[in-house]
Amino acid sequence: MIRVLLIAAVGTLLACGNPKYEIGQPSEDIRINQIGYYPNSPKQFVVNTKNSLESFKIVDFNTKESVYEGQLSAIKDWKLAGETVQVGDFSGLNINGEYVVFIESLGNSYSFEIKENLYQDAFKASIKALYYHRASTSLDETHAGQWNRAEGHPDDSVIFHPSSGKVGVTASPGGWYDAGDYGKYVVNGAYPLGQLLSLYEQYPGVVGDNSLNIPESGNEISDYLDELKYEMDWLLTMQDDDGGVFFKLTTKGFEGMILPEFAVKPRYIIGKATAPTLDLAAVSAKMARVTSESFGSEYKENLLLAAKNAWNWAIKNPNVVYKNPEDIRTGEYGDANLTQEFYWAAAELYLATEEELYKEYLLENPISFEFKPGESWANHMHYLAAFSLLDSKQDWTAPLKNELLKSADQLVSVMGDNDYNQPIQDFQWGSNSDVLNTAMILCNAYRFTGEKKYLSSATLIMDYIFGKNANGYSYVTGYGSKTPMFIHHRPSAGDEIDDPVPGFVSGGPNSRLHDSFQVNYPDSVAPMKAWMDVEPSFASNEVCLNWNAPLTYVLGFIEKEANNL
Repeated sequence: MIRVLLIAAVGTLLACGNPKYEIGQPSEDIRINQIGYYPNSPKQFVVNTKNSLESFKIVDFNTKESVYEGQLSAIKDWKLAGETVQVGDFSGLNINGEYVVFIESLGNSYSFEIKENLYQDAFKASIKALYYHRASTSLDETHAGQWNRAEGHPDDSVIFHPSSGKVGVTASPGGWYDAGDYGKYVVNGAYPLGQLLSLYEQYPGVVGDNSLNIPESGNEISDYLDELKYEMDWLLTMQDDDGGVFFKLTTKGFEGMILPEFAVKPRYIIGKATAPTLDLAAVSAKMARVTSESFGSEYKENLLLAAKNAWNWAIKNPNVVYKNPEDIRTGEYGDANLTQEFYWAAAELYLATEEELYKEYLLENPISFEFKPGESWANHMHYLAAFSLLDSKQDWTAPLKNELLKSADQLVSVMGDNDYNQPIQDFQWGSNSDVLNTAMILCNAYRFTGEKKYLSSATLIMDYIFGKNANGYSYVTGYGSKTPMFIHHRPSAGDEIDDPVPGFVSGGPNSRLHDSFQVNYPDSVAPMKAWMDVEPSFASNEVCLNWNAPLTYVLGFIEKEANNL
């Protein structure tokens, strides 16, 4: 069990009729989950303080009366955050309502709620963010509200770059923009699509029709699947006739911070490599298996054909590693170790076809499940393979469970000794996606064991994402009292609307400070504080598909399982 959870909920529920407390401007030194807590979830907060404090109260936001009081932990020195802190625990309070933490010498926290269905709105917003990232279409006011915009990047006449091995032009419309830029990348489109499909595979009713207000709403198919198909259809356009898959569709260099309609530089199909080919094989097979009842047999067969052709190309070309050509400056998504891609593709093809050759590959090529932070598109997709294989409940997959639980237990152990109860000690580019990917592992460990320590740990990780962190921000745009306003995101920068597009998770602290040439970080900034809510901070405050997908998964999962806390 996580160490901080063992701090007894040494608190007392109080009767009504107490003195009233004045609720004023929130103290930035009280860090809480700004969304709130499920009735039976662990409930903790952190106080940044140099002087030891004794007690706290939980005050009803409406009546201004204290309803719970407890003792703070001993003061702790947290090196990753560069802080001395105390921890408060009010897990004993499970009554629905709106509250603040109150500490005599500091005042009150931001308000938060205790309630069921706590994350439902944020969950749907994280999916709707994908709609806001659609390429090759306009976003009308009916579906996009104030973030409506004109069509950009029709991609109906894209130039083959010499690195593709082809000449001329082709059509490759649709799909989602990858990140804060307007590129479309197979590697970083297929992997997050696989994560999103995993949620639907495990909880088919997670999002119904008419749930997201997208153009396809009302077609009697889950809005979630409709949105995922928009990306899948684009991915299929990136497959060459020989089965290999092109790496990306981008300009030669990044466009300015402008809306899509004004970003009109020539766009190119660039490169062909083993990684995107295997990723397409995996996600096409998974899409065929998971969505066949929704999109029909013809679509399923097309997906399976694409997956098999991609696998065959990769077997013949097992180590074609992509590198940016000299004239290309857009994202490289480098990866020289393709073992995870082969494993994921073999797993999904086996489950979709039951052909022995894929099973044989898996048995002959076991893989390590030790979690490695950074570069999730390169390091983490084999976890998706394990989730799917274990769900198939075949005897030969049983050893995977031990490997998965070993990884999950290691993460729980790290959380017990780590600042802010999150499982990451190395804050790389996109650290929030690392945090969320560990939560995905814990969620699935809970699915396969029913042990509550895994589910409780996942909820604590979401506390970190929504404000219980060293920066005191909820990292999800539009969800929380203090959220990123200046994300590195071209549509948000170019639309002249104060609020950024909602539902995106900021990349998070990045101790490498790749953008320090244009962002003024404090001197000797602590790793957990290496984050700035400024538009130029592409290294800490950008958004990206592979960061949002695990956010969606974990929010949807916890919404489904919160009653079991």
